[in-house]
Amino acid sequence: MRTTNTFGVQFITRTNKAKDGLLPIYARVTVDGRRVEISLKRWIKPSDWNGSKGMAKGSREEIKSLNHYLDEVRARIMECYQEMQVQKRLITADAIKSMFLGTDQKDFTLCKLVDYHNQTMRDTLAWGTMKNYFTTQKYIHRFLKERFGTTDMFLSELSYKFITDFEFYLRNYKPKDHQKPLGNNGVMKHLERFRKMVTMAVKMEWVSRDPFDKYQLKFHRVDRDFLNDEELEAVENKDFKIVRLQWVRDLFVFSCYTGLAYIDAMNLTPSNITIGIDGEYWLSTCRQKTDQPVRVPILPKAWEIIEKYKTHPRAVQRGAIFPMISNQKLNSYLKEIADLCGIEKNLTFHLARHTFATTVTLCNGVPLETVSKMLGHSKITTTQVYAKVVEKKVSEDMQNLREKLAAPKLMRRAK
Repeated sequence: MRTTNTFGVQFITRTNKAKDGLLPIYARVTVDGRRVEISLKRWIKPSDWNGSKGMAKGSREEIKSLNHYLDEVRARIMECYQEMQVQKRLITADAIKSMFLGTDQKDFTLCKLVDYHNQTMRDTLAWGTMKNYFTTQKYIHRFLKERFGTTDMFLSELSYKFITDFEFYLRNYKPKDHQKPLGNNGVMKHLERFRKMVTMAVKMEWVSRDPFDKYQLKFHRVDRDFLNDEELEAVENKDFKIVRLQWVRDLFVFSCYTGLAYIDAMNLTPSNITIGIDGEYWLSTCRQKTDQPVRVPILPKAWEIIEKYKTHPRAVQRGAIFPMISNQKLNSYLKEIADLCGIEKNLTFHLARHTFATTVTLCNGVPLETVSKMLGHSKITTTQVYAKVVEKKVSEDMQNLREKLAAPKLMRRAK
């Protein structure tokens, strides 16, 4: 691994920081064109300083003593540089300065960065997002222990190779519990979160160079699953004898006709129901995940479910439209519903949001821009992953048209 191309030490004074007619002396360290300055806590008269040679001039004893000190400083800085070369560490001007001052990057470690990020972002990011960052943190700790036999490392030691080694580790990690090994996109999501934390360190100047500069995340495009018309109808019309399954089914269908994510549906209160520009009822809320405003006209089936639960004691007690249920339990019960309805797809609450985007809206001619707005997407490109559904619908419709147009010709030929 290349360490540096250029390295130099120069002593300078600062006239803009003169005090009582004296100039402060600094050691300027330059590595690969980037430089830092170290205050030496020494002062000198302008007339006693040789700027071109970077040293004091004269033969007085105090001048000789100062120049001897500067020689010692230069030797110590060179020693720091050579020590980092031997250790094969990433050499930067900041790292040399830290080693010279005795901090030696002790305040700038990987684990401290992760802890700092998770603490500062705790009140900014949604809890579901923070849980993912905590999982990434666990993988980083395991990687450091298994790959390097340590619990932490300096940020200055991060490199492109560290990132690719971490990627290899994630791809080959075999969980000891019931969880499945990480797929490509799961690995990329951990590296994406890791990159965001490193970017924070770069902005705070905890590290002088971004090791992710030449690294590219490679996500595989995944088809979003959803319920088609027949499957959605099967869920809607299924007669469940168990009350909890009726309740979960209703919440799921509500999301199929509103596009709301789990947490946004659970957070709905009567105040979120407003009168829209068309005089009809609308849902007006904000996505907790992105803080994007969402306004969705309430379709008849969604309104029926609101009416059904608005007086439910547990909903009234919490001042919400629906009684509370955890996302984990909800998804667990949806597996039962899928079995009872003969649906082989992985039925989760988030699949209802995909169903709203595809089967309920796009397949019924609602423009992509409108769907994007109702889903609360900040960029329309996020919504375009559903465009393939529209293409499939066009293909099916055109095939039906071909058959209709071809039928009369066949009849004429038969005559």
